[in-house]
Amino acid sequence: MINKGLYIVMLLLLTFALTACGADKENSGKTTIEFMHSSVEQERLAVINELVAKFEEENPDIKIKQVPVEEDSYNTKMVTLASAWKLPAVLEVGQDFAKVLDKEQLIDRKSVNTVLDTTGEDNFYEGALKLVKTENGKGFTGVPISGWVQGIWYNKEMLAAKGFEEPQNWDDVLAIAKAFTEPSDKKYGIAIPTVEGGFSEQAFSQFALSNNANILDAKGKLDINSKEMKDALSFYKELAKYTMPGSNDVTEVKDAFMNGSTPMAVYSTYLLPSVFEEGDADNIGFAIPTQETKAVFGTVSALTISTDLEEEKKQAAQKFVEFMAQPENMTKWVLMSPGGAQPVNKLVVDNEMYQANEVVKAFGELSTEIAASYNDIQVFGLVDGKNFLKMGDITSSGAIPQMINSITVGGKSIESELKKAETTIQEILEQK
Repeated sequence: MINKGLYIVMLLLLTFALTACGADKENSGKTTIEFMHSSVEQERLAVINELVAKFEEENPDIKIKQVPVEEDSYNTKMVTLASAWKLPAVLEVGQDFAKVLDKEQLIDRKSVNTVLDTTGEDNFYEGALKLVKTENGKGFTGVPISGWVQGIWYNKEMLAAKGFEEPQNWDDVLAIAKAFTEPSDKKYGIAIPTVEGGFSEQAFSQFALSNNANILDAKGKLDINSKEMKDALSFYKELAKYTMPGSNDVTEVKDAFMNGSTPMAVYSTYLLPSVFEEGDADNIGFAIPTQETKAVFGTVSALTISTDLEEEKKQAAQKFVEFMAQPENMTKWVLMSPGGAQPVNKLVVDNEMYQANEVVKAFGELSTEIAASYNDIQVFGLVDGKNFLKMGDITSSGAIPQMINSITVGGKSIESELKKAETTIQEILEQK
């Protein structure tokens, strides 16, 4: 939390900022609010400029001042602005950093909920809303605007050549992986991450959650050392025998699938633009890891509203987020990266502009299938509608991917590494 001395400085800065903003309005006759986002590329920024211009035309009393920030430094910039009490009124946030802001009470939950009420919660995929649920399950940390999902991508022709269809469960995935693995020819059955990094945690989480294994229980207590988790780790360790040797990360997994070294890969929808460019859109399928249940890993990009705004600025921020959450405008946002970015709202999927996009059309029914998979979203730390904030501390510790890497690449025992991870995470939680 922010210390007391810094808090006083922040109050002084905030007072100055509010005074300056008031002067701006007096001179211009408009309420000016800042909008921080990560669309710095020229083509994407052109889309944002168009949307902002349209909003300002419809709301001549409001001025939107954009704050574009490079993605790599985005979260750091938010921390810096928050420390100075200079957070923009409207922020683009990922689900994980939204938890950080919410923990520091920097999100105006009431305004966010008001926007969702206005735009219609029922229009959003249930899983997308789950990812921005507050810890108590009664509110939201942002309004979802786009996202991406992860699953098992497979090459239809390669599977058919050996008599396989879409894998339906763990056994199917393993059978296909075994059938295609020929290390002497540098051919493997599936490309999965084994690196000591976040990609491994994301990929493994799908298999664990499909076996009803989570890191926390419904009360938020640590529940990593369970039979379900051990079974999931055993499966992932076995599956890793049929992937490329070494610590595989994003590049290795994507390259192996794209060059035909593997018929399957665990990856996000950001694989699809490359598949489209190769002209192979008809030959790719999407499977969801399933054992006891389906589990899709996914993320959302959301728009949120910061706290402690003057009433006029708060109302302006709500109007702007409501505008951005309109189906046509969300569609334009999603289509800044067609195929990679996915709709989080069913009205976008039905939008003519979305359906007419060449990338979306190329994948046909698969595009709708992928978007609908948001209904099967599960992530570590999300239990019975409660999105526990402490999961952020657990992920930041790196204990889970370290465990995965030690088991798959290091060949260490599941029992010892699971116990080590449990101890590390417990110590971290006790410090918070």
